[in-house]
Amino acid sequence: MREIKTSEITDVVAKLCIDANYYLPEDVRKALERAMAKEESELGKEILGDILKNAEIARANQVPICQDTGLAVFFVELGQDVSVVGGDFNEAFDEGVRRGYEDGYLRKSTVDDPYLVRKNVGDNTPAIIHVKIVPGDKIKIIIAPKGGGSENMSALGMLTPSVGVKGIKKFVLENVEKAGSNPCPPIIIGIGVGGTIEKVTMLAKQALLRTIGEYNPNPSVAELEKELLEEVNNLGIGPQGFGGRTTALAVHIETTPAHIASMPVAMNVQCHVARHKEAII
Repeated sequence: MREIKTSEITDVVAKLCIDANYYLPEDVRKALERAMAKEESELGKEILGDILKNAEIARANQVPICQDTGLAVFFVELGQDVSVVGGDFNEAFDEGVRRGYEDGYLRKSTVDDPYLVRKNVGDNTPAIIHVKIVPGDKIKIIIAPKGGGSENMSALGMLTPSVGVKGIKKFVLENVEKAGSNPCPPIIIGIGVGGTIEKVTMLAKQALLRTIGEYNPNPSVAELEKELLEEVNNLGIGPQGFGGRTTALAVHIETTPAHIASMPVAMNVQCHVARHKEAII
């Protein structure tokens, strides 16, 4: 059994918070460059250029890419041969978030009471932690800070199996059109299909972490990803909602078995910043 100290987790989490908010992922940068080369709208092309310039300024000056540095969401793969010692596992993440958001001059966006007082907690905790137990003696930590503008445009649909692929497409396209410019397009769309109400929303958010350009290994699902991307971009919303062919950079779909009477579908929207970063301890 390998021992990992909570202090080590805290140090890694603090750095991830800063790095994810300062540095645009390489796959996203390349996708934006490809989109800029193909964009037919001159204004859209200019906006994509500005987005890339903004990301470069953030990287060079080590400042946040966007002022909304999001809620601190983590996906953790915890090796079953790991023993976490020296303190509370969840508190280790919270302390890392506190430190990272303070040291990185990142905006704290968490309010303690979601519908009454809504007072800012001041340190962006608690962290939102999703843990999966896996074989091995390591801990893999992925941070995906989630801003409010894109998260607000996400949606859940408890569809009936009879609607099939046409129903999934209708659900996605209607919600993207409804979202318009609010999630700061070009967006990445994570879609979950199957499972239960909580499982499908998790799948949709996890789908956002896939590298842009990688398709679902199931050929039928991959084909639906490509079709949806084309149809979403045909809506003409364009970069920042000013029109054009680049409303989305990617559509990623993840599926899981479902009840015979159900076809849950969730759509989690990510803005063009698409922050995520990972580390292995």
